[in-house]
Amino acid sequence: MPALDTERVHVLGVRHHGPGSARAVRAELERLRPDAVLIEGPPEADALVGHVGGLEPPVALLAYDRFEPSRAAFWPFAVFSPEWQALRYAAEHGAEVRFCDLPAAHTLAARTEEEEETGEGEAPRVRVDPLGVLAEAAGYDDPERWWDDVVEQRRDGGPSPFPAIAEAMAAVRAELAPEPETGHEARREAHMRQVLRAALRAGHERIAVVCGAWHVPALLELPAATADARLLRGLPKTRVATTWIPWTHGRLAAASGYRAGVRSPGWYHHLFTTPDRPVERWLTETARRLRDRGHAVSSSHVIEAVRLCETLAALRGRPLAGLEETAEATSAVLCEGAELRARLVHDEMALGERLGAVPPDTPTVPLQRDLAAQQKRLRLKPGALDRDLVLDLRKDVDRERSVLLHRLGLLGVPWGAPRRGTVRSRGTFRETWALRWEPEYDLAVIEASRWGTTVAAATAARVRDRAADADLPALTALVEDCLLADLPDALTDTVAQLSRRAAEDADIQRLMRALPPLARSVRYGSVRRFDADALRGVAVEMLRRVCAGLTVAVTGLDEAAAVPVAADVDATHTAAVLLGGDAETGWLDALEALAPRSGVPGRLSGRAHRLLRDSGRLDADTLRLRLSQVASPGTPPERTAAWIEGFAADSGLLLVHDSALLDLIDQWLTGLSGRAFVDVLPLLRRTFGGFTAAERRSIAELVVRGGVDRDPAEQPVDTGRAAAAVAAAAAVLGLPAHT
Repeated sequence: MPALDTERVHVLGVRHHGPGSARAVRAELERLRPDAVLIEGPPEADALVGHVGGLEPPVALLAYDRFEPSRAAFWPFAVFSPEWQALRYAAEHGAEVRFCDLPAAHTLAARTEEEEETGEGEAPRVRVDPLGVLAEAAGYDDPERWWDDVVEQRRDGGPSPFPAIAEAMAAVRAELAPEPETGHEARREAHMRQVLRAALRAGHERIAVVCGAWHVPALLELPAATADARLLRGLPKTRVATTWIPWTHGRLAAASGYRAGVRSPGWYHHLFTTPDRPVERWLTETARRLRDRGHAVSSSHVIEAVRLCETLAALRGRPLAGLEETAEATSAVLCEGAELRARLVHDEMALGERLGAVPPDTPTVPLQRDLAAQQKRLRLKPGALDRDLVLDLRKDVDRERSVLLHRLGLLGVPWGAPRRGTVRSRGTFRETWALRWEPEYDLAVIEASRWGTTVAAATAARVRDRAADADLPALTALVEDCLLADLPDALTDTVAQLSRRAAEDADIQRLMRALPPLARSVRYGSVRRFDADALRGVAVEMLRRVCAGLTVAVTGLDEAAAVPVAADVDATHTAAVLLGGDAETGWLDALEALAPRSGVPGRLSGRAHRLLRDSGRLDADTLRLRLSQVASPGTPPERTAAWIEGFAADSGLLLVHDSALLDLIDQWLTGLSGRAFVDVLPLLRRTFGGFTAAERRSIAELVVRGGVDRDPAEQPVDTGRAAAAVAAAAAVLGLPAHT
């Protein structure tokens, strides 16, 4: 097999993300001055090289299947990635750049075939870690630490590591893979050699190849081109599009599941971008962050922490203190042994979360361009860190921001997550969102582009598609979503679909579940500047049908089946109050008809009585009479306990303020037999456990005292305990002691 002309071709084996590798690549390229640079990556991205000058890493090359955008692959780059430094060198010196890995058109198509054959895609073949073999030979038990010591923590001025890496990888491959590979890796290396041959034929005088260290031996010798062509013949292929997208350090971390990830992107970024004294500067920044959190950290702390790092590195034979040493110094010196405090700030810095940026002229689909324009207009810049956004919907710009976030949520791009209770709560003009942009959202936007070229058009089309097959509760939720996302045309279509579906649906429980979102939507007529009269008509008609069929629907249910129905009754009651007027009156009439019926489950009967009492429809005397009937000896204890649970669920204030009700419950409970008491105790514990501590304490005091209305003067007085106080008061008043 002919050897490579090493005067023309220089193969630089690297780890994909590492400051030492990146620094060594940059130094070697400056020395070699190549006129062509081949980089491990998808050849479809060759046309994107011209955008490198405007990119701000971390960024990633995205290749996706034009027919199925969810099928995609990413090639991430940080500032400390050797491939990124090679790209930057070529852009600055005018060298030709070509990506030389197996085309994504084959990789993604092969993944499609594997998924069709196996149902989930074939798991990648596991290969022994070559770094682990070399680390073990060097006496290290941690491959990451060995690579850091030998390569990543290298400073400028040392000899080139690439000849030694090539020799080491040749030995490892000879031991681990003595026979030539024939699978996916072999095809990748065959294509790399094909691109290298093409560069040689093009007449380039000096070619640098930047690739994973494992592939170096396969590129140092060129077999016959026909052998490689045979390996690549007949591969499946699909149409692929490529672009640059922002990436994050969090997605570069091994903890994210990225197979080529590193443990601490923030530390590597610091090592690469810090020209001198990296440990001192790292600990100084750590001290600053601790001070920002209100902890007292002085310059003497930093000095002692640096000394500890140097001592630990010397004891462990390391060329430079690493992340482990800085972590120990942070805990022992800067935080004075406070492990949790040290871990929080250390982990934050080790990750060093940041979001890259791509220039506006980067190839994108129209939907991406529309989203970027809206983000710029509304001053909503994506960020990699969590941040809260508080919106006042009375302000035009805040309302537009809310609309955009809701639309993206409908498109499957959950950039903003509403804080609980701030978006769909009653009677508020305030929303609070938690914002965090993830790199995969760019792919989600590309996938959503099949629905339209603008965010508004795509969201409306997506809503119409979902409405076509949605059940009644889902339809009413979509109506609410249309209002929140300001989609009037889609709302009109969805309301029409809802009206037809509601007229056909005879399931009372499904109608009750569908009603609350619709009633909330009526309220948005004033908040969202939308005329909700049409929605009110549909909601009122649905509530009327619920009222007509409620009693029949729940009669005969057992107590277990009544649990979800009771929750639906509560939600429907809230919806009726929102609708108000005749709708609310009709609902309360239905509850009055339901409450006293004997065939209604105890939980539902109790809940109906509580709602009627809170609404002013049930006077205290009638309520006590109903409870006394339920608590009579002829009623099974389980039904009585379920009635009480439904009545008192979530609030004990009525029992605190109505001693007669409390006395009735107390008398019923104390009159139970031992066996019956044991049977109903779990229900009662669940009921009273839902009360606040203050409510439970007040109820206990009332039971001990004998009722809320009892005159304290009627309570027995311990004259013995009071004698000393009486004598003192008499002396102060100048009265005889016996008075």
